[in-house]
Amino acid sequence: MSNAETRNAAEDKAAEATTAETTTETTAVATPVDAPDTQAGGFFEKIYNGTGGFRIVQNRGRLYGILVAVLVACVLSIAVRGFTLGIDFEGGTRMTMPPAGGATESSVSEVFEEATGIAPQSTQTVGSGDAESIEITAERLSEEQIRKARSALFNEFHPKNNVGEVTQDAISDSTVSESWGSSITKKMLIALGVFLLVVFLYIAIRLERDMAAAAIICLLIDLTVVSGIYALIGFEVSPATVIGLLTILAYSLYDTVVVFDKVQENTAGLFGSTRSTFAEETNLAINQTIMRSINTSIFSLVPIASLLVVAVGIMGVGTLKDLALVQFIGVIAGTFSSIFFAAPLLVTFKMRQKKYKQHEARVERARSLAVAPTDDSSEDDAAVEAAEESSTQDEATDTPAKRGVSSPNAKLESKAADKKRAVDDSTEDFLRETGNEDAGRSWRPGM
Repeated sequence: MSNAETRNAAEDKAAEATTAETTTETTAVATPVDAPDTQAGGFFEKIYNGTGGFRIVQNRGRLYGILVAVLVACVLSIAVRGFTLGIDFEGGTRMTMPPAGGATESSVSEVFEEATGIAPQSTQTVGSGDAESIEITAERLSEEQIRKARSALFNEFHPKNNVGEVTQDAISDSTVSESWGSSITKKMLIALGVFLLVVFLYIAIRLERDMAAAAIICLLIDLTVVSGIYALIGFEVSPATVIGLLTILAYSLYDTVVVFDKVQENTAGLFGSTRSTFAEETNLAINQTIMRSINTSIFSLVPIASLLVVAVGIMGVGTLKDLALVQFIGVIAGTFSSIFFAAPLLVTFKMRQKKYKQHEARVERARSLAVAPTDDSSEDDAAVEAAEESSTQDEATDTPAKRGVSSPNAKLESKAADKKRAVDDSTEDFLRETGNEDAGRSWRPGM
């Protein structure tokens, strides 16, 4: 192999290396930042490391469709079935007695109706063991009706108090007026409105206005879903339910702000680069925080479930039951809304703005320009070579022949050229015989 051929081979290798580097760089540019990590392990490992590449934002259209269906079902449930309001909202009388003397729900209900002439709205057994009792709820009774009901129940079942004495005091009663119920309902709505306003102002100042709007919409979604479930199943709504509802709204808000904070971190300096779009960075933020949201939900549900079991199964305390039940449902609903709807809603708001549309178009154009040379590299190289050959032939054809003037040193130059060719031939013969391509070559930096 001659020195020229050796240099050509080295140049070809360098060109191949440059092409490989260009291909690698092009692939990196064309790959979205939220693409799944193909080198990661299993499903749970991807979730844990935030490399799952779940396309939540990209599939927001389908998620919106599911959300609309759920909201329609909840609204219809509220409109058709309505809420089972507790005595604190509707007003009325509640009487409680231990299940002594073979008392059952049906027998207690019959005795109560015969004594007062009013059918009870509900009769149910709450608690278990020593804390078990039968609870009767009816419309508001007069003092005379309450006295007759207490006497009839005592004469029929002979209930005992906590110390085991048979006494009429074992039967307790409480009465709430309708005006008090309407007053607490009005205060509840005012508290909810103030809460939503303060939340909107805080997020708008601390983060962005669009983030505040998306967070408030998610809170309203949580409120609608929880209310629809209560109406559909018939759970009783009490003041403890309202307190629990405000608690889970705060929890859902916290989870949403965590996601939005990560979105703000990922999109810092977004418009100064064509590396990724706002939607891709937002989707990446969801993937990076999804494990945190799941962990927070699990560690919140465990104590709530324990409270629910203790309140209903062991103690029979209605207030604890109402508080734990709404929190249990609300935490689940809040987790879904913060993961699947908060950030996609934010992207929907942003993509209505001109600068975000233009930036996404620039990113797509940059990627298309980066990918195009890689796809047509062989065709472009062939076209360049053909153009160079054609140019060389044209120059040879168009250049007129010139008369040569013989130089006085022409013979000496001719002899020197013959001597150089002889040396090159001998070197080539030596390389062919020894098989050493580097023989006869001097070392220089870069070889």
